[in-house]
Amino acid sequence: MFISFEGIDGSGKSTQLSLLRDVLEAKGHSVITIREPGATLLSESIREILLSNKQTITSTAELLLFSSARTQLVEMIIEPALRDGKYILCDRYVDSTTAYQGYGRQLNMEHVELCNKIATRGVMPHVTFFIDVAYEQAQQRMQFTPGSAEPDRMERSGREFFERVREGYLAIAKSDPQRFVVIDGHRNREEIHADIVAYL
Repeated sequence: MFISFEGIDGSGKSTQLSLLRDVLEAKGHSVITIREPGATLLSESIREILLSNKQTITSTAELLLFSSARTQLVEMIIEPALRDGKYILCDRYVDSTTAYQGYGRQLNMEHVELCNKIATRGVMPHVTFFIDVAYEQAQQRMQFTPGSAEPDRMERSGREFFERVREGYLAIAKSDPQRFVVIDGHRNREEIHADIVAYL
């Protein structure tokens, strides 16, 4: 089963992925956890480029880099894991590109959808949990996370950008209600986790 977690930076999606992994492993399931971009040597190298504050990257180049990292991930990890019947928990997937580059960067949506189609090879999550939080709360969580680093290039994109991204996620959820599950992320992590487990 392929499960993805989505949300703006600071939403708590990575925490919820880890909590669900622990539950599934305790039940004896074989679980793979991956992040986007990342999980393969090439994809991790692309991640460094995309998040580096030393880089100036155009919006279209950003779209293509994310897509390149994704297709490597799909071909090398996700497709083989699905064939083996494993649980795949992914921290971001294709919906991030639609929300961040499509809605956030305001790129041509037809171009974004074409890139997504090529990159995913038609492989989509069985369920996607969108942890929905307001921009202000997400920023507070990031500031008070112990050991948190300086904001990366994507995290520095500003309020208007992230508000467009959030609205993008909500639009995606409305268009694909069979797959997308919107979770109120303003509560404590135990309540959020309980909702996710109950849904599954």
